Amino acid sequence: MTQSFLARNPSVLIFLTCLALFTLMVTLLSEATGLSLLSTSMVKTLGKTLCLCLIALAMDLIWGYAGILSLGHFAFFALGGYMIGMWLMYARTEEIVVAALAQSPLPATPEEIRQGIATQIFGVVGASDFPPIWAFAHSLPLQLLLTLLVPGALALVFGWLAFRSRVTGVYLSILTQAMTLALALYLFQNDSGLRGNNGLSGLQNIPGLGAVPQADLSIWFFWASALALGLGYLLLAWLVSGKFGSVTRAIRDDEQRVRFLGYSVEGYKLFLFTLTALIAAIAGALYYPQAGIINPAELAPIASIYLAVWVAIGGRGRLYGAVIGAALVTLLSSWFTGGRIPDIPLGFATLKWVDWWLVLLGLGFVCVTLFAPKGVGGLFDWLQDLRSPDRKGAPLGPDDSAFQEREAQE
Repeated sequence: MTQSFLARNPSVLIFLTCLALFTLMVTLLSEATGLSLLSTSMVKTLGKTLCLCLIALAMDLIWGYAGILSLGHFAFFALGGYMIGMWLMYARTEEIVVAALAQSPLPATPEEIRQGIATQIFGVVGASDFPPIWAFAHSLPLQLLLTLLVPGALALVFGWLAFRSRVTGVYLSILTQAMTLALALYLFQNDSGLRGNNGLSGLQNIPGLGAVPQADLSIWFFWASALALGLGYLLLAWLVSGKFGSVTRAIRDDEQRVRFLGYSVEGYKLFLFTLTALIAAIAGALYYPQAGIINPAELAPIASIYLAVWVAIGGRGRLYGAVIGAALVTLLSSWFTGGRIPDIPLGFATLKWVDWWLVLLGLGFVCVTLFAPKGVGGLFDWLQDLRSPDRKGAPLGPDDSAFQEREAQE
């Protein structure tokens, strides 16, 4: 009898169970349920952490399984946030403008309302008209579609140009980093149509839900982030467990041999690059409404380097390792840089953890690379090796008489 996917991959079921229990625990302890043991800001932090775990899954698929070190996936993450942020800012500003114009003696025309919205949004950069890229900002369905289409199209075009030229290794990493830097520099300009360095703000105010407390909104987004992470993990685990995953790992280990066997290496790479870009965009679309603001600094190449560090620390080539690494480093970063650890006076100087966090992160990355190349996830392999094998009467070696019979009886 053919075993089910979950029966053949018990780690997937374990992960989904842990995620469900974690979601239930946070829900019960949140302010939305009245217990208030977890503040709204903490629930938002945990929700954002789940989103970062989702993009870490995408990074692990493209790097850990396919061997493509992309230093540009945070660009897709930020683009997903920008696309949904455009609708959030437009719709929220529309509510404010309509309420203000309702006080005038004559009813406002649609053009006056639209002009008022444009002035409110772009006045900070000295403009008063909507750029062409805001043509669909009034429509939630269209902006949700663009949340996938824009990052997906960018990944498809960039990947097609890079992979058809057979750019690999460090050169591909440099190209992806250059793409991210170019996009960030463009968005920093005030005439980019996305408010330049000011970015999009007020994204935590969901249109039509002004009367709903932030405590409730935070738990709703936390649920959505947990659901997206669970579905993303299930999809990628299914993808890498079959023939597709075997070919992907073979491309990582020996690309030329796979090409000689007749597989379309470039097609596999392009599919994986585009798929992971879409996953990153979904993660960004869920992340920034919880963060409340997005600006071009989110696209800085250092962000994609952090992403690679998370996956390396967690253990690349294993999906749960990527989740562990992203969650561990993100929460530790929030702890060290959030002022929760008091500074240590040394007499001649004061040790400020905010300033030393990046040093500690760098040292942790170096130590993992040198002494634990499998990352934190490798601990599960070590624990599994400690367990005695359950052979159930299988041969133990050359002499398989008495010992084999005794083990079978036990």
